[in-house]
Amino acid sequence: MSNKAARNLFIFGSLFFFVIFLGMTYDTLGNLDKRAPEITDEVDAGKHVWHKYDCIGCHTIFGNGSYFAPELAKITEKKPKGYLKKFLMDPKAVNPAAAMPKFGITADEADKLLAFLDWSSKVDTNGWPPKPILAVAAGVAGQELSAGEKVYRAHGCSDCHIISGIGGTSGPDLTHVGAKRDRAWLIGHFKDPDDYVKDSAMPKVEAPEADIEKLADYMLTLK
Repeated sequence: MSNKAARNLFIFGSLFFFVIFLGMTYDTLGNLDKRAPEITDEVDAGKHVWHKYDCIGCHTIFGNGSYFAPELAKITEKKPKGYLKKFLMDPKAVNPAAAMPKFGITADEADKLLAFLDWSSKVDTNGWPPKPILAVAAGVAGQELSAGEKVYRAHGCSDCHIISGIGGTSGPDLTHVGAKRDRAWLIGHFKDPDDYVKDSAMPKVEAPEADIEKLADYMLTLK
């Protein structure tokens, strides 16, 4: 190849890829606003609460921040807002093992912060952060799930509870709950947790009676 041909290849090749780059940039900017919901006054106020208590000093959001505590970009999809509000105001009252201290966050500030976190949960992040791979509970690998286990998974109970080392730690360990509670207690607790555990942060299980009974029957097998 002659020097002239090489020079032309370099020039026109660079121009070609530069045009592609401009086109991709234009497309990205055109779709960027569509990936996030409207920022309301309440969301903006919640962002101020986020900064006031330096939440990013321990947590990440959209991958930015410190890695001492969980990522919060999709937290309202994983935890009930009632639970989150109580936890923000007094973490150890909800979970005695919580590492987060009590900052003195008021009920109004908690509502505003949850509005901001709910907004972040609705931002289209192309599937990030990735959902954890849920391992199959010990002893049931390769077996069909029971009706109660299907209800347990459908309602995301494992986001807060742990069974045989699998699940979240926000709520009590359920590995041996069948040896501690009877069927009537479990059904009543699912319908209205606060009637059975004072100041419970657990939300009511919004499900048909038949599903609640199936869930209770599954809990009774955990001994």
